[in-house]
Amino acid sequence: MPTKPGPDDDREARVAVAGHPIHPMLVTFPIAFLLAMVPADLAWLITGDDFWARLGLWLAGAGFVMGTVAGIAGTIELLVIPGVRRRGASWSHFVAAITLISVAFANWHLRIADPAALIMPIGLGLSVLGAVLTGVAGWLGGNLVFEHQIGVVHDDGD
Repeated sequence: MPTKPGPDDDREARVAVAGHPIHPMLVTFPIAFLLAMVPADLAWLITGDDFWARLGLWLAGAGFVMGTVAGIAGTIELLVIPGVRRRGASWSHFVAAITLISVAFANWHLRIADPAALIMPIGLGLSVLGAVLTGVAGWLGGNLVFEHQIGVVHDDGD
């Protein structure tokens, strides 16, 4: 059962705007971009239209860039908040997210010269792996919020 943080178990976000943590605001972008890679690759496979290959290139690049920005905010939280650092789920989330960012970079880098050339099988494989890693990192991140109350603001009246 979730518990409220005590004075020796700080879990509230440090990287925030007006009390709203930045990391969860940013992760929605790479999640959307990287999950959209699979349908874009499949659309290219079905239609042969190079639009889908170019879209995949842009989705991979945007997913990598926004994932890196979100990762910087999350890494700062991990390093500066003792209640976050002490949880294994935090480190598992970190490793899954860094792996995901690496896969997104590889997928993007492989497509730069010719967006359609490596979609089959490498590009599609990396897209599917990215979608799986997005699910794993997202599940672990949700676990940190809902089970461990990481980054949740608690009123004194609760």
